[in-house]
Amino acid sequence: MKTLLLIALTAGLSGCASLGNVQPWEKGTLARTEMTFNDGHMFTRFDDHIYTSREASSGGAGVGGGGCGCN
Repeated sequence: MKTLLLIALTAGLSGCASLGNVQPWEKGTLARTEMTFNDGHMFTRFDDHIYTSREASSGGAGVGGGGCGCN
């Protein structure tokens, strides 16, 4: 049983080792709108809620930069 578990663990971890860098010609495919995690209005609402909870403020989500001068 231990041998089988060790083989399964090794096979699972070695599968992740083949993930390399994204090549320049693949970046166009990954930049398509279908490849984003944005699933519409609900995602935006949750994202805004998390942002306002962390920043203790609301609004101004469309403006870049902050008050620190590190635009």
